[in-house]
Amino acid sequence: MPESSTPVPVVCALIERDGLVLLARRPPHKLLADKWEFPGGKVEPGEEPAAAIVREIGEELGCDIRIVRALPRFTHDYTRVVVEMIPFVCALVPSTPAPHPHEHTAIAWVEPGRLRDYDLAAADVPVVATYCRV
Repeated sequence: MPESSTPVPVVCALIERDGLVLLARRPPHKLLADKWEFPGGKVEPGEEPAAAIVREIGEELGCDIRIVRALPRFTHDYTRVVVEMIPFVCALVPSTPAPHPHEHTAIAWVEPGRLRDYDLAAADVPVVATYCRV
């Protein structure tokens, strides 16, 4: 039976540092196993997307971020679920610990022009296109 046709709101962070952007690799036991993605996750009911991305990055990477700007939202159909991607360009807060992959198998700091060289989750591909145009 198909899930609700209402898109699931999902936030993601393009964390910038020294001209590079952070990517995280999904664990092998999760959906989209071993794909690279911009870290983030589902927005909880009643939660603002901006609060969700700060919370998710704290949980997933153990660091604090600040939002620099929002990128355009869009929907992506994974067949099993439709997500509303809500991307944010972010920066690390100066006093924060370095990002650490608590829920991912690896992280990588990547030149923006090299993001397409990684095996990205499908919904992250349009984020790269938008980010590299801005």
